[in-house]
Parts: sequence; structure tokens; C-alpha cells
Amino acid sequence: SLNPAQGNMRGVDEVIEALRPSVEAVTGPTRVTFLRLAGGPPTSKPINVKVRGDDFERIRAAVADIQAFLDSKPEVFDVSDDEARGQLEYRLRTDFDALNRAGVDAATLARTLRILVDGEVLTSFQDRGEKVEIRLKTDDIAHHDVSRLLEFTLPGAGGEDVPLSTLLEPTVERGAGNIRHYNFRRAITVVGDIDTEVTDTVTVNNDIREYWDGIRDRHPGISLDFTGVLDDIQESLDAIGQLFLLGIGLIYLILGTQFRSYFQPLMILSSIPLAFTGVVIGLMLSKTPLSLFTLYGVVALAGIAVNSAIVLISAANARLDDGYTVLHAIVYAARRRVVPIMITSLTTIAGLFSLATGLGGRSLLWGPVATSIVWGLSISSLLTLFFVPILYRQFMRRSHRVRNVHGRRSH
Repeated sequence: SLNPAQGNMRGVDEVIEALRPSVEAVTGPTRVTFLRLAGGPPTSKPINVKVRGDDFERIRAAVADIQAFLDSKPEVFDVSDDEARGQLEYRLRTDFDALNRAGVDAATLARTLRILVDGEVLTSFQDRGEKVEIRLKTDDIAHHDVSRLLEFTLPGAGGEDVPLSTLLEPTVERGAGNIRHYNFRRAITVVGDIDTEVTDTVTVNNDIREYWDGIRDRHPGISLDFTGVLDDIQESLDAIGQLFLLGIGLIYLILGTQFRSYFQPLMILSSIPLAFTGVVIGLMLSKTPLSLFTLYGVVALAGIAVNSAIVLISAANARLDDGYTVLHAIVYAARRRVVPIMITSLTTIAGLFSLATGLGGRSLLWGPVATSIVWGLSISSLLTLFFVPILYRQFMRRSHRVRNVHGRRSH
């Protein structure tokens, strides 16, 4: 665990790079990877490629080529896969030619091996509500010495004893620790990290696609599935878009009910694009990258930025109902409400300023959210005082509110 970053303290990436030579120099481990914890989203590594197929040997060959390609790129590091090698297995393969010469049925051979190793369930019954199986098996010869299995004999076609050693080919191999599937096919996932100052996720994944197109013919029956951080980003963007549209719709319904108008809520919502302009300008000036957390701040900003326009138009409507002209009403509202609008915006900005600038410690999670709100609110508050009055004057010239006021005055 690291203390909050401040002053000249090293960052997480610097600490990892300082540890890497010493850790990789330790003898013994067959694989060394570093996992940089993140608050999410996305939580997956930038490189997350699922190599899918039906034969594990072909899948491993494709994985080896992809890992060799990634290892050759200096901007990619901590390349690994999720295949876990299991324990040693004693495998018995049937010699069907010897089986035919001896006249032994394959089903009989399989049943004999099952009885010798695990036993065969003959029947079952219920005892006090629990199922009890009756299993037929030999003495635990396999538990003492697996090789003794091959000494067991079966009757041949001529009545002679046929040892299992003449019918089976034993091998000792390391088995698979896990068998993973993705979309109904076996898969091994290749993961890796990247140096974000040199490249980005999209570029690296496109390089992998181009490399795979060149070696696809060497790996028949193998396909790649690019998931991981790209899917996380797309899923988050879709959710943000839906929430943003829902928020805009609720704001419009509330404002339409309050102002009893179809057009005035649209004038108020026009301050949201002004806030987005402020976010873009702020990110460029502060050199803050556009991230999902920044977009979360943009969604929150949509509900904050409309406050200034609400105060401005509400004051203009009050003056308009008192008999003022449209121009006089909006100018009066802008002059009378400029101080309350600026004070309201400044208090919000002041409350988030330390979090946005990182005073007392920078937050990777909430820092970008506060940055987008501070910059967006700063620019939108100023632009609202000029842009909204222009819209108000243009839209309200032929408004029913103006006609009703003029009708009462003529009467």
C-alpha cells in the first residue's frame, strides 16, 4: 500500500518499474507479472485477447506466436495467459491393433479400467432420506502403485490371459489445471499491459489484428476474440449515454412543468453544450486526458450548469409579467441576477477546487470528475450571461406570455 501521492514522491508505475529488475532476477518462478490495481472502470488490462479453438495444442501454438509478437514490442510488458498447468497425469492410450489381435472388446477394456481405478456403480438405494451407492471395485491397487494396473490380465479370444500392458500405451504428462471456455469453445486468454505514454489500447489491439491476419493460415480452426478493456469502455459509454439522456429528459419535464412552456426549458438546456465547451477547454489547458471518470463529471455537470439559466429566465419572466418589454426584461434580469449567479457558481467551484487541482493529494477516481465540473461550470456561467439573454429575446418576441401581457395593458 502506498501513501497518497504528494510532493516528489514516486508514483505507482515508478515503484513497479523499480521493483521489476529485482523480482525478475529471483530464480525459480516460471512466470512473473505485475498487477496494477485500479479503482475501475475499466478493470481489465489493455490487452485481453481470447484465443479460441477445439484443440488445446493448436491453441497453445497460436498463444505462443501472439506472446512472442507482444514480447517484441517495447511498449508492451507483463504479457501472460490464464492457462494453468496441472499435476502429472498417468495416461493410458489404447493400442487398437493389439486389441483386435487379442480379441478383446474395447467396451470390456474400458469397464475393467473403470473398476480398477474408480469402481462402477451397480445400484443405489435410499437410507434415511440419503442416496447410498453400491460400487464394485477391486482392491486399491492403483493407490499403491499405478503401474500395477498394467499387470492385470483379461481373457483373450483363445482363453489365454492378456496383460493390459500389451493393450495400452502408458505415458506420463502434465495435465491442464483448468479448461476454460468462451462462447462454447475452448479458450486461452492472453493479457498484457502497455506504456500509455507511448501507445494506447486501440493501437495495440489493431497491431495484434494485423499480425494475426498474416499468420492465420498457420493456425487453422483458431479464432481471436478481442475483449477486456475495450468491452468495459464500450459498456461504460453506453451506460453513460443512457443515463445522460434520462437525466436530460427528467430535467426537461421538471422545467416544462414549472415554466409551463415548451421552448423555455430548451433555452435552459442550451447551457449544457456551453458547459461541455468549458470541459473541453479546461482539459486542454490542464492537460488532463479524457477518461470515463471525466465523462461521469460531465453527466453530473448537466444538472449543475442549468441553475444559472433557471435563475436568469425566472427573473426575466417575472419582469415580463409586470409589463416590461422582452428586451427590458432580460437586460434587467441579467443585471439583477449576475451577482447571485456568480456567487452560486464560485461557491461550487471553491468546494471542488482542491479535489480538482490535487491540493493535499490527488485522487485518481474523483479528481477527473471534479476537474470537469470546475472547468465546465466556470466557462458555462460566463457564457450563460450572454448566450441565454440572446435566445430569450429571439424566442420570446412572439410568445403567448408577451401577447397576454400586452393584451392586459391594452385592456
